[in-house]
Amino acid sequence: MSDLVEWIRTNLWAAWGVAALGLAAAELLTLDLTLLMVAGGALAGGLVALIFPALVWLQITVAVVTAIATLFLLRPTLLARVRNAPGYRSSLDSLVGSTGIATGTVTAVGGSVKVDGQDWEARSFDPAVLIEPGEPIEVFGLEGITLIVYPLSRPLTS
Repeated sequence: MSDLVEWIRTNLWAAWGVAALGLAAAELLTLDLTLLMVAGGALAGGLVALIFPALVWLQITVAVVTAIATLFLLRPTLLARVRNAPGYRSSLDSLVGSTGIATGTVTAVGGSVKVDGQDWEARSFDPAVLIEPGEPIEVFGLEGITLIVYPLSRPLTS
């Protein structure tokens, strides 16, 4: 066991590399670029460990500063580019066209529906149409996080 501890102590760059790879792999599960930025910090710490193997405090400082800088400077830019890319649809946008059921009375002002197993605030597409609880609906659009719906059993008007 002491051989392993000694090897890690003398090759701390490898531990930083494993941490960076692990964080980058975990990013594939989240896809929000947060863990990737932290992985970049770990990679920077590993590079410092290669140059200054005895200065652990410097490695940690560089890793933390790099992770924070990329989180607050690079990540927002990357997310904006992804979200503005042609064909990008957010998870909310993908609800358009989905079907569900009214869980409360839906009017032009408000109501509630269940779509894909989740409860949502909703309002009727047509102000003259009242959707009763239990009536099947289809999502016509979004207004913020409020779903614009209409009943499947009646023709779409307006």
